[in-house]
Amino acid sequence: MNPVQRFLAWVFGAIFLGLSVVVSVETLARKLFNYSIQGADELGGYALAAGSVIAFSLALVGRNHIRVDVFHERFSPRAQAVMNVLSYVLLAVLAVLIAFVAFKVVQDTRAYGSTAPTPWQTPLIWPQGVWYAGLVVFALVTIGYAARATLLLVQGRIDEVNHHFQPKSVKEEVKEEVDDFAQRSGGPELLRPAAEASPAPREPA
Repeated sequence: MNPVQRFLAWVFGAIFLGLSVVVSVETLARKLFNYSIQGADELGGYALAAGSVIAFSLALVGRNHIRVDVFHERFSPRAQAVMNVLSYVLLAVLAVLIAFVAFKVVQDTRAYGSTAPTPWQTPLIWPQGVWYAGLVVFALVTIGYAARATLLLVQGRIDEVNHHFQPKSVKEEVKEEVDDFAQRSGGPELLRPAAEASPAPREPA
């Protein structure tokens, strides 16, 4: 996991950890004191909106977006490269379209001074602003990835295109999981083969 992925993952986790604290306080207050802060569900919606746009970029950087690749490996390397570039270009177009539509939503919210239909009456421009900023970041990242993939393809660097932009293979996913487990568990020594970890049996005299 590179530093960008790690940072986005920490932000994503912090958002939902904070939400879990709020929900816990709300549940205990209702159970013990018959009192409600009347905002847990509202904050949940905001957390979901912010977390989803962060997850978009996180999945893109980590090549974790789901792609139907049943026949992908059956094509030639050049055809695979063309499909990989096409997938990123189409994703960039979709991201820009979503950001454009979101801008219209934020623009209308600002023009009408819309507030949430909740007891807090939160001005929607603030949570929608965070949501829109995340979509813009996602659009910019996808444009950058699509431009880099297209440039590599034009230059004829087929192997680099397929290395950096193809769907993750099963071996790559397994390796990442093993590496993450080793890092969480204290070090690479846990990955030693069983033959190395256990002493060789003694031969009978």
